[in-house]
Amino acid sequence: MSDHPTPTIPATGREWHLKSRPVGWPKPEDFELAEGEIRPPGPGQILVRNEYLSVDPYMRGRMSAAKSYIAPFELGRAMEGGAVGKVVVSHADGIAPGDHVLHFGGWREYATIDAKQAVVVDPDAAPLSAYLGVLGMTGLTAYAGLLRTAGFKEGDIVFVSGAAGAVGSQVGQLAKLLGASRVIGSAGSDEKVKLLVDEYGFDAAFNYKKGPVAEQLRAAAPDGIDVYFDNVGGDHLEAAIGLLNLHGRIAICGMISVYNDTEAAPGPRNLARLIATRGRMQGFLVGDHYDLQPQFVQQVGPWIGSGELKYRETVMEGIEKTVDAFLGVLRGENVGKMVVKL
Repeated sequence: MSDHPTPTIPATGREWHLKSRPVGWPKPEDFELAEGEIRPPGPGQILVRNEYLSVDPYMRGRMSAAKSYIAPFELGRAMEGGAVGKVVVSHADGIAPGDHVLHFGGWREYATIDAKQAVVVDPDAAPLSAYLGVLGMTGLTAYAGLLRTAGFKEGDIVFVSGAAGAVGSQVGQLAKLLGASRVIGSAGSDEKVKLLVDEYGFDAAFNYKKGPVAEQLRAAAPDGIDVYFDNVGGDHLEAAIGLLNLHGRIAICGMISVYNDTEAAPGPRNLARLIATRGRMQGFLVGDHYDLQPQFVQQVGPWIGSGELKYRETVMEGIEKTVDAFLGVLRGENVGKMVVKL
């Protein structure tokens, strides 16, 4: 509890509402930037002025009413997502005004949240935006998916789809740092392919828009693959199954290629290959692996500090740009993590 004079809190703040549930690709008119009342924090709560917001592909799923692993966004209410900001008022032990916290009350300027749902972060240890990406949920997704779900071992040949995205670029680099014998990535532009090889240290990369994925992957992985980290689904998944080595593992993280489809996408036609290869394919959600967070920060934090693990961010400025940033992620316009700076 703090003895500081209580700062003046504005009565309202801007927040994004879902106005209508998108059918197929979301449109700007499905969203509305509204003024919302700022609730003063109660006991055990804090009021945060957000500084960075996260927009992520999984949010598309929450915009439809379909039953899923997480409740859908409510129409006419503030949406939510990862955010990092400065505490303005605290009625909670262990968190003081001026502290920076990572929390889930994004898509708005001010958030009143339970302190137990916030994590204090150090702005001197890493840039604040990094806690939404490489040191946050994005990074943990890469770490847990590669190590726990895919059971990565030193010497493995690893293929990552959507490799220039926030998760994919970290998966490939982690694999290299942990001793992969070869890391291959796919991306949707020649610039991104160059980035994967020149900056992130992938051994090979290809532009999936320039020819059949199966052919390009076979050329890049003459000895097959042991691990496939799937962010895309569709033809990428089929190609990976086709090149899976004995006891190969596939971690299904996302399938951005089908998120906006209104009809079911054709599945991989070669699943029977998993029998011959004794291959394993498993989906995962980062929320099941928060127990790895301390180990992850301890192992990966120094690599980020030393520059051994590189990351890019695409930053859009202003809360009014949040929907543009989100739609940009779905279209693949980001390099690395997309964040909004308020």
